[in-house]
Amino acid sequence: MKATTEVMTFSDLGLNEILLRALEREGYTTPTPVQSQAIPALLQGRDLLGVAQTGTGKTAAFALPILHRLLADKRRPAPNTARALILAPTRELAAQIADSFRSYGHFFRPSVGVIVGGVSHRPQNEMLARGLDVLVATPGRLLDHLGSGRLKLGTTEVLVLDEADHMLDLGFIVPIRQIVAKLPKQRQTLLFSATMPREISALADDMLRDPTKVSVTPAATTAERVSLNDREISRAIVFTRTKRGADRVAQHLESAGVGADAIHGNKSQSQRLRALDGFRKGRTRVLVATDIAARGIDVDGVTHVVNFELPEVAEAYVHRIGRTARAGATGQAISLCDNGERPLLRAIEKLTRQTLEFTDRRADGARQDDGDSARPAPKRPNSPSPHRNGAQYPRREGQRPAAKRPGAAFNGQKRPANGGARHKQANRPQV
Repeated sequence: MKATTEVMTFSDLGLNEILLRALEREGYTTPTPVQSQAIPALLQGRDLLGVAQTGTGKTAAFALPILHRLLADKRRPAPNTARALILAPTRELAAQIADSFRSYGHFFRPSVGVIVGGVSHRPQNEMLARGLDVLVATPGRLLDHLGSGRLKLGTTEVLVLDEADHMLDLGFIVPIRQIVAKLPKQRQTLLFSATMPREISALADDMLRDPTKVSVTPAATTAERVSLNDREISRAIVFTRTKRGADRVAQHLESAGVGADAIHGNKSQSQRLRALDGFRKGRTRVLVATDIAARGIDVDGVTHVVNFELPEVAEAYVHRIGRTARAGATGQAISLCDNGERPLLRAIEKLTRQTLEFTDRRADGARQDDGDSARPAPKRPNSPSPHRNGAQYPRREGQRPAAKRPGAAFNGQKRPANGGARHKQANRPQV
């Protein structure tokens, strides 16, 4: 490798020339820190424990060594087998990982398949029958195919567990252990997680053999890259806590002339893929999502993330705002925070080790900035709440007036802007 004073390139990592051509085609020349640390060890066949968020380039960090292995041994996979298995927590993430494998493998076209729930079994059965170089799957549907005998993992060479902490949140740890029990003991295993709770640490101890450990930046780094400079919102993701809330926010945005679509667990797989495709191609300006999308969406050019409601779990905030300011880019995160969410805000500040800038957006449209005296906003039961893009949300018939909100500063103290997301306290639009 070159001296540390020089800029490292992908050609320095020892990757196959065919992969370097594909990376050049994609416009990638300089590896990210997780890639430069992980790829050399993985090319040597080492197991790996990676602590890295989305947006750090970790997909390429495991996809490129797997494709390098396939190029070194081009044997055809046997029917109903997969040479490499990647487990992902959501359908969206599984589809995006598969797309990355296809892009990096453009010049030799490995067979790549996706197994997820919400779609018909028949095409998946036919795909598995042919055998696959790379299989990307969510745990539940994968277990279905293992139980039916349509998939056998006895010859699988590489296992990747991506976003392991999200797997834990979704209750997938037991299914993962059931899947791992069907894999050969002699294999290469990679585990990636943004955080390392006790259960994931125990899983890593059971799965990995003398792993190389790669830790790329603390959890707060994404927040630190989010700028507070006002600029036009060209592509935004809005997060809500509930599926119903996501639909309502999307409907209100649409009625206000802002192209929006919702994505959540009640949507069919085809609806979710259609919404993502429209957002990715710019047909839809705003994507409204529940936390199912907090980690699985990888769309370039997201300029803003809006937390319509703060998440119940502080870690979810980091993953939400990680949809912008990706791979070193900048972005803006705006959160609406009311009285009842102050404990959630304090938990976020504790996790990110930042004091977040605080601005009050009053119900009468007057703006109170940091340091202003704290006093309740005037009660205006029938007035619409202002929205950042000009849309207004009138109170629905039969709803109670929004509660009074306190002033801008907590305890009257000024909150410095030192990076992180911009929190605005407001009478949240009633949707």
